[in-house]
This record gives sequence, C-alpha cells and structure tokens, in this order.
Amino acid sequence: MVRLDSGFTGGDVVAAHYDPMLAKVIVWAPTRAQAARALVAALAQARIHGLVTNRDLLVNVLRHPAFLAGRINTAFFEQHGLDMLARPLADEDAQRLSAIAAALAASAAERAGATVVTGLPGGWRNVAAAPQTRAYQGPAGRIDVGYRRTRDGMQVEGEPDLVVGEVTATRVELGRGNVRHVFAVAAYPDVVCVDSVLGPVSLRPVERFPEADVQVASGSLLAPLPGAVIRLAVAEGDQVSAGQPLLWLEAMKMQHEITAPTDGTVTSLPVAIGRQVEVGAVLAVVTPADPEAHP
Repeated sequence: MVRLDSGFTGGDVVAAHYDPMLAKVIVWAPTRAQAARALVAALAQARIHGLVTNRDLLVNVLRHPAFLAGRINTAFFEQHGLDMLARPLADEDAQRLSAIAAALAASAAERAGATVVTGLPGGWRNVAAAPQTRAYQGPAGRIDVGYRRTRDGMQVEGEPDLVVGEVTATRVELGRGNVRHVFAVAAYPDVVCVDSVLGPVSLRPVERFPEADVQVASGSLLAPLPGAVIRLAVAEGDQVSAGQPLLWLEAMKMQHEITAPTDGTVTSLPVAIGRQVEVGAVLAVVTPADPEAHP
C-alpha cells in the first residue's frame, strides 16, 4: 500500500523561513524487502518537476543489499560510498536519450503552434541540408542533439540504430533493437523534465544566442537552494584546491558545503556570514590556475 500525504496545492507559497515538508510518501508491506521495493517503485516513477531532491540517493539506498538486510547505522554513507549511493538513476546513455526525446518533442510543439504552411512537417527542406540542432545542459554535462526528417522518417545524428516512433509535444517513442522506450516530456520556461523507466532527467535548454546580461562569470559557484551563509573558509585572493570547502549554507535544518570545482584563485566572494541568498545567487568565483604558469 502506498500513501502520499501532501501539504501544499498549486499557487501556495513555500517560504524559506522554516522547514516546509511539501509531501510525504508512506509505504506498508508485509516484509521489509517488499516495502522497500514498493517505495522504490513509488519514488522512481514519481514525476517531480522543478525541485532539486535526493530521490536518486533514496532509491539507491533502498535497493542496497545492506539496507535490505537491515545492516544500517549512522556510518552507512561512509561505509558504502556516498558518491555511488547518490549517482543518478539515469546513466549518461539514458540522459542522452532523454535529451533526444526533449529535442524531438520541442520540434513537435513548435510545429503544432505553427500558423504558416501547416501542411509541411517541421524542418522540411526540398534539398539536403544541415540537421536541426538543439543543446541541453544535463546532469553529466552538455548534450548536443541533431536530427533531420528523411523519406524513411526521423533520423538522429550519431544514432544510426535509433528508431524514432510516435512523437508529440509531450510523448516520444525511441527504440533500439527490440527495446522500445517511452519518454514523457514536460517543458517549462527554463527546464525540460523527461520521465521514463530509464530514470528521471532534468535538462536546461542551452540558448543559441544567449543575452550577455544574463550570463555569469566563468567559475561562478551558484547557490543550489535558498539559505543563509553560516561560515566562510576563504577570502578573495586565496589559492584553493579542487574539492576544498569554501563556505557553508544552512537550509532545511542542514548545512550544505560549497567546494571549489578546480584548483585556482578565489577572485570574487560576494557573500558574508549571515546573508540570506536565493537559488542561483553567485556565492563565489574560482578562476582556474593557469597550467602554463606552473610547469
């Protein structure tokens, strides 16, 4: 039995001044293993859009043999490796397939909203031409997708064995060999959420011609969630190493460590202890070390 308790509805405001629980998933089953499997299914299949969650971590923990056997303690993450436990449910191949589905769905959505020559398929040319392209920023990095319509149907660049089935603005079918996957695509102003049995994937469209005034400096570390800066470990001008803690945020009754992504210099630190920051705020800028300057 799976039960979902929710405390908010559409239009409600979730404040950052206390710990708001949006929803809670509860599972009952005769055995621990059955309950874990049911909870895994409920979490993995849930369509959670626009929120950063620890769903991948929870699912991987629930699937772990030690957890299923009840061998758990406060050092569980250290014993079994937090990096492995927190790995995305969708691997890099699944992320690419999800990006392909997002690109094809976006093309279908644009075609559905066309008001001129509506009888022609999207991207149609009367001579061979370069493929249509879209790019997304995914969990593993940038994903570029090229596709074109041919007499044999839609073809995706670099994917000769991929068969494109039905494509709509919200649903895309992709097949390889004898395996067919269905992707549910939900596009929002700044993110595209793709759900499938391969795992949920959130993608951010890469603008072809980004506006200069909305860009942030290279090396900027952005706040992953709203919170308060409670500790600074560096100052502007400090030399830092990859993985070195720079500062800590407090949010949701937890401390979140912000670390240097690479060796370099802290060239900007526009925050102070006690300052409240919003999602996406620049916390620090680390300029990578020049390899030619340190032979």
